[in-house]
Amino acid sequence: MKISEMEAGLYCTRCHDETIHRVVYVNNKIQSIECEECHRLTGMKIDAKKELYKEMYDRISTKPSRMTQEYKQDLSKFVSGMPLRVISKPYRLIKYVNETRKVLKQSKHS
Repeated sequence: MKISEMEAGLYCTRCHDETIHRVVYVNNKIQSIECEECHRLTGMKIDAKKELYKEMYDRISTKPSRMTQEYKQDLSKFVSGMPLRVISKPYRLIKYVNETRKVLKQSKHS
């Protein structure tokens, strides 16, 4: 799971003008929008656990086809890169788990 933020010029109903808003996404779904002028916060209810289960299912179910596509594109690159991928996988997994914990913790407090 991943949290990302961006700024966008949106019309604020409290300010009655187009102002900069901070938009927070969880897995490309809007979690909250906050006006930078008046700090009005609009939050959307996102079930973080449901998002996590959906993301894990999608990653696991598409893995065989993604690997097949990779080795069909360039078999030598696929085979030569496999040892590095195997070695780095625990570190990538730890990074993913930490990001997911952060998102779950944040959603629990909201």
